[in-house]
Amino acid sequence: MTKQAAFPGVAQFVTATAGRNMTTAAHVAVVIGAVMIFLLTIDPAYAAARHWIEGVLWGCLAFFAFEWLVRLRHSVRTRRDFGYVFSGRGLVDAACALVVPVALLSGVAPRTAWLFAVVWLVKVIPGIPGLRQLRRVLVLEAGPLLSVLVLFLMVWFVGSVLMYFLERDAQPQSFSNLPSAMWWAVVTLTTTGYGDAVPITPLGRLVAAVVMICGLGVFGLWTGILATAFATETRRDNFLRTWESVTKVPFFAELGPAAIADVTHMLRTIDLPPRVVIIRKGQQGDCMYFIASGEVEVDLPGKKVRLGEGAFFGEMALLGNNLRSANIMTTRLSKLLVLDLADFRLLMARHPDLAQTIDAEAKRRTLENQ
Repeated sequence: MTKQAAFPGVAQFVTATAGRNMTTAAHVAVVIGAVMIFLLTIDPAYAAARHWIEGVLWGCLAFFAFEWLVRLRHSVRTRRDFGYVFSGRGLVDAACALVVPVALLSGVAPRTAWLFAVVWLVKVIPGIPGLRQLRRVLVLEAGPLLSVLVLFLMVWFVGSVLMYFLERDAQPQSFSNLPSAMWWAVVTLTTTGYGDAVPITPLGRLVAAVVMICGLGVFGLWTGILATAFATETRRDNFLRTWESVTKVPFFAELGPAAIADVTHMLRTIDLPPRVVIIRKGQQGDCMYFIASGEVEVDLPGKKVRLGEGAFFGEMALLGNNLRSANIMTTRLSKLLVLDLADFRLLMARHPDLAQTIDAEAKRRTLENQ
């Protein structure tokens, strides 16, 4: 009997660990490790439970070392190279496994050495939703962001030099050298204002006012660039997801790329859990729905009809009778594409063949329901 057959749970755990994604156990180890590091810095807690704290930390370290070795072995066996070792993930895994032992072997005190275990938190970064989008935004907007950064550095340095020149004689303690003035400038530019160094000469205060205003402007530019880029990237992601959903609907499958793009701009996507009422009988209707995935149940007089992926419903309210004729609810997790009345009329005008298809299907359902 093989080891995998004898210990299927262990084999599954090793297989999951060999992947590049964080496992549930890894997330738990990171959280527990962070809690132990927190307790490590509290003298009463450390004195009362020193052995427990360090024991748990050693356990977390052993898990991360095991995780690193499993992935290293898997990389060598499958790819027969050391690409994982020099990848970003591989370097992070190696640091998580080695940073504390290296610190201990270098003579660092154990209580201080364990503080380096904070690097464990870096392991969760790749799995944080939105970071890929942030990276794309930073790459696409690198030019404008760097331009604003150069402007920030220029204001920072010029303001520091002017403040040092104007305040060094009046306040030799606070502005004794350029680094001290640069500390004041960065605190002022970021609008933090600690108050540990304040200009007292009239010209110094004038320069300070200009530096404050420039700080607001620079950070306003950064905020505007990032906000606009994030909005654009979000619209792009939504467009791509909606495009993928549209191509799954048979009524849209025969349309060309230009027509699908036109439809995608008009549709909005909603994800609904099971047993959610989408339409209630007798209410006013102002949109129709296409089922990209999932299933809905139509409650008709004397029977119930189920519609699956690719079907549509609610079109009767857009074709003349604006009152809903039946209750409709989801039976399982469903992704629906919603087409509003105004967009429906525009879409039917642009694509008469699609209008004929929907109209024919609506007449067929009317006959079936009579």
